[in-house]
Amino acid sequence: MINKINRFFFSIVLLTFFSCNKDLEKEELSPIEFTSIDTNGGNWKTYIVSSGTEITVNAPSSPTSTEYLTEITQLQNTTQNATSEQKSKANYWAAGGTMRWHELTREIAVTYNDLPKFNPTTGKYDAPDVNNPSALPKYPFANPDYVSRVFALLAVAQYDAAVTVWNVKMKYMRMAPSTYNSNIKTSVPQNIALPTYPSEDAAIAAASREILKVLFPNEIQYWTKLATEHQQSRLWAGANMQSDIDAGESIGKAIAAKVLLYAKTDGFSGAGNQSNVPAMIADAQSRGTTEIWKSLEIPARPPLLPNLGKVKTWNLTYNDMIINRPPPPPTVNSDEFKQNISELKYYRDHRTQEQIKIANFWADGTSTQTPPGHWNKIACDNVYSHKMNELRAARTMALVSTAIQDAGTACWDAKYYYFLARPTTVDSSITTPIGIPNFPAYTSGHSSFSGAAASVLSYIFPENTNSFIQKAQEAADSRVYACIHFRFDSEEGLKNGKKMGNYAINRGKNDGSD
Repeated sequence: MINKINRFFFSIVLLTFFSCNKDLEKEELSPIEFTSIDTNGGNWKTYIVSSGTEITVNAPSSPTSTEYLTEITQLQNTTQNATSEQKSKANYWAAGGTMRWHELTREIAVTYNDLPKFNPTTGKYDAPDVNNPSALPKYPFANPDYVSRVFALLAVAQYDAAVTVWNVKMKYMRMAPSTYNSNIKTSVPQNIALPTYPSEDAAIAAASREILKVLFPNEIQYWTKLATEHQQSRLWAGANMQSDIDAGESIGKAIAAKVLLYAKTDGFSGAGNQSNVPAMIADAQSRGTTEIWKSLEIPARPPLLPNLGKVKTWNLTYNDMIINRPPPPPTVNSDEFKQNISELKYYRDHRTQEQIKIANFWADGTSTQTPPGHWNKIACDNVYSHKMNELRAARTMALVSTAIQDAGTACWDAKYYYFLARPTTVDSSITTPIGIPNFPAYTSGHSSFSGAAASVLSYIFPENTNSFIQKAQEAADSRVYACIHFRFDSEEGLKNGKKMGNYAINRGKNDGSD
């Protein structure tokens, strides 16, 4: 027992130490000038709204109207009086609004990724309260599955808003202010072939603000400030009219309201219910699991999100997920299981500095951006390097983010279907250099997230396929190096994650964007 206690606290200390090295910083990125304008983007398949025509806005004023001429004079005054700070903020957002909102969300997720503490007064682990989000521990606990859902809801709202904006753009074809008045000088790159009414930046800002206000309710003022800054930055830069911003705001807010209605019925609110855990254990034992997972924390912590496998998936049906459920893990007396134990003992005794480095790089535990955040960053980096317009960027983030959440849902379904113990429980001599997650082993969540993300990113950025596959394999291997998972946990997680990614790819191939 003493060894287990020491091993647990040693893991927590190391996890805290390495987490400190994973603090996120805003990146200094130059504004981009995209080339593709995707004139048919308003017809692409949406997620929540029926099509890009469901949300409507009024026709814009004519460039020859008194209303327009008054507005463009106001814009000219705004651009001429823009401060250096305002111009700097305009450049910040011009690097890609969709990408920036994901970046900012990762930063917030880090501050909310903190395990609830044990309360000796109540004899329980305190849980964040959605009805009192500012009470300690603050709501939400931004664990990997919560964060994956955040990114999916955010990305879907951004994408549906962008499709709607593109539909309206091509309907009314009101171009950039500088097209009608040579006195308007834009301070950021702008493709003048793309109509500016409505503003895609304004729509994405509004959609992002409304989604994140609900998912991180303690940060409402922060999200509101950011959205205002994002929208105003287009005026400071001379890239949009106020009427462009107003129309985009209207679209983004309306789309977010529909996405939030979906979120209320996706089943996530019941994911943490612990009442059926004893029945889950009994069912797993009836299926042949003899080494049942148990919490190594003292006192025992309830397992994380045992009902997550019932949450709605984005790109496949529940029956599809069950059909693709990973096969049973090898039995403890099988040669394969014994070989897996032997491999972990080898890493326990012969773990190299490089393997420790890899284990810590992909650990993504508490106080970090989590594994979904890690892959979100990789996706954003590729969006930026490929200079995607906001519609393409939103599509990329939606396909990747929904695939990652689907992979997490499928993984948690398998975890609590089989309820397999962690290696450290099966053999107490196995030690780890990082913290041990508080949920069953099979399959690996890191591997599942990585398999899904790598497959979708390879579809979108095929020239980087080898890099994505290598990263996913390294993430899966990292859990074995750390002795957090058996090799078969990681292998099956990668396989199933790739299957979940393929459903997103099939959607992408049929969304009208190719």
